Amino acid sequence: MTGDVLIVNLAGLLASAAPLIFAVIGETISERAGVINLSMNGMILLSAMGSFSVALATGSLAAGFLAGAAIGALVALVVAAAGISLRQSQVAVGFVLALLCRDLSYFLGNPVMGQVGPRLPPAPIPLLAGLPVAGPLLFRQDLMTYLSLLLVAGAWLFLFKTRPGLVLRGIGEKPEAAYARGARVKALRYLYTVLGGAIAGLAGPIYSLSVKAGWKGSISGLDGLGWIVLSITIFGGWKPFRAAFGCYLFALLQWLGLVLQPLLPGLPSQVLQVAPFPLMILTLLLVNLGKAEWVERSLATLPGPARRRLSRVLRALNATPPAALGTPFEED
Repeated sequence: MTGDVLIVNLAGLLASAAPLIFAVIGETISERAGVINLSMNGMILLSAMGSFSVALATGSLAAGFLAGAAIGALVALVVAAAGISLRQSQVAVGFVLALLCRDLSYFLGNPVMGQVGPRLPPAPIPLLAGLPVAGPLLFRQDLMTYLSLLLVAGAWLFLFKTRPGLVLRGIGEKPEAAYARGARVKALRYLYTVLGGAIAGLAGPIYSLSVKAGWKGSISGLDGLGWIVLSITIFGGWKPFRAAFGCYLFALLQWLGLVLQPLLPGLPSQVLQVAPFPLMILTLLLVNLGKAEWVERSLATLPGPARRRLSRVLRALNATPPAALGTPFEED
C-alpha cells in the first residue's frame, strides 16, 4: 500500500467514525444527566431511513439532517417521559424502543429502498486542502466530519469548563445536592436527554446521506451499531475525548477487516466483518478489569515496579458511570 493510498484510507476512516462520534457524544450527554437511552440502535436506523426519505422528497440535504435530529429528539423524549415522569425502567423502555424503531425503519423505508438520493459532497478548505499529508487527511472532508471534530472539543469544554456543564454533571452524580442548590433536576434531565437524542439522531443522516449513501433496509449494515455506540460510551468513561478515541478505534478495526481480507483468502469474509464487534467487547471488559478482586490479588503478588505500572494502566482504563445513572429523582 503506497503512502497516498494509505492517506486516502485514513481520511475515509475519519469520515466513517463521524456518525459514531455524534451518537456517542449524544449518549454521553444524556447519561451524564442520569438518563440511559438504550434505544440508540433502532433510533439510528429510523433516523437514517427518515432523513434519506425527507432528503429524497425535498431534494434538500438540510431538511434531511433536520429530520434525523428531530427523530432522535422525539425518541429521546419518549425515553425521558417514561423514565423521568412515569418513573418506568429506562432500560426496559429503551430496549423496546430499539426494537420498535428498527422494525419501523424497515417497514416504512420499503418505498425508498435502493433509490438514489442526494449525497453530502466534500467541502475542501481553501489553502489547507493543498497541504501535504494533512490536506488530504483532514481538510478535504465533508461538513459533518469537520463538525464531528468540533463536537468532541465543544462537548469537553461544555462539560468540564462551564457552569452549565457542572450542573449537568451534578444532576447525574448527586441530583439531591444539585436540587438543593436550585437546579431544576427533572427539567434539566428532559432538556439534556432530548438534546443528546437530537445530536445522536444526526448519526443516521450522516450514514444515509454520506458514509453509506442511500437506504438499503436490513442490508444497510447499520443494525448493531447502536449497541456499539452504547459500549463506546462506557469505554469512553463518559468523557468526550476518550469516547472519540473509542469511535476511531472501532472504525480502524472495521478498516483493518477490509485491508486484511485480500491477504487472508482462506479466511471466510464474515469473520473479518464481525471481528470488530467482539474486539470492542473485549476492550470494554478491560475498562472494568481493574475493579475485579482477583485482579487486585494478582497485582499484590507482583514485584513493586511492575505492580505500580500495571496499576496505573488499569486506573487509566477504569471508567465509573455517573452515580445516579438510571435512578429516578422526585423533587419535593
